[in-house]
Amino acid sequence: TRKQLNKRGVTETIYDGYAPGKDDYSAEISGLQGADIAVLYMGGYHTEAALMVRAARDRGYSLQLISGDDTATEAFGLIAGPAAEGTLFTFVPDPRRNAEAAQVVERFRAENFEPDSWTLHSYGAAQTWAQAVEKAGSLELQAVIASLRSNRFDTVLGRMDFDDKGDLTVQSWVWYVWKGGEYVPLE
Repeated sequence: TRKQLNKRGVTETIYDGYAPGKDDYSAEISGLQGADIAVLYMGGYHTEAALMVRAARDRGYSLQLISGDDTATEAFGLIAGPAAEGTLFTFVPDPRRNAEAAQVVERFRAENFEPDSWTLHSYGAAQTWAQAVEKAGSLELQAVIASLRSNRFDTVLGRMDFDDKGDLTVQSWVWYVWKGGEYVPLE
C-alpha cells in the first residue's frame, strides 16, 4: 500500500510499526494525535485495529481508520464497540450475498450461526479441494494441483479457477464501512 501511494504522490507523515498482542494502544494513539494525524492506514489484525480505534475514541480523537480484510469479522465490532463506526476496509465481495451461497447460509443461520466471510471462504476452499480431488480421481498431491490449475470449480464464493501460479484468475475488491454495528458495502 505504501509503495503504491508513494508512487501516486501521496507521502505518509508517519510510517511505523506496533507491537501486536498488547491490551492498550493509548501511547501509540497519543503519538498520532500529537502529530495531528487524521487518517490511520493500518495493516494487521482486527483485535489491535479495534483497540486502537477505541483508544482514539476514548481520547475524543477523531481518527479515520482504514484497514484490510481482517476487520471483516464480528469480533472487530465487538471489541471496538461504537468506535468501529466509520472504519473503512477493503475485502472481497461478501459471499453471503451470492446466490450460490444462499442454501449454505440458510443452513448456518438455522443453527443460530452467522457465517461471516471467513466461514464461507473456508467452506469454499473445502468445496474447491473436494471438487479438485474428484476431477483428478486421486488424492495424490500433484494430481490435485494439476486439477486445480486446469479446472473450474463452483463454490459458495462463485466460480473459482486458478492460473499456473495458483492465483485466482478473477478477483474483485469492495470498499466496506462499519455502520450500525456491522460492515456494509460503501456507497
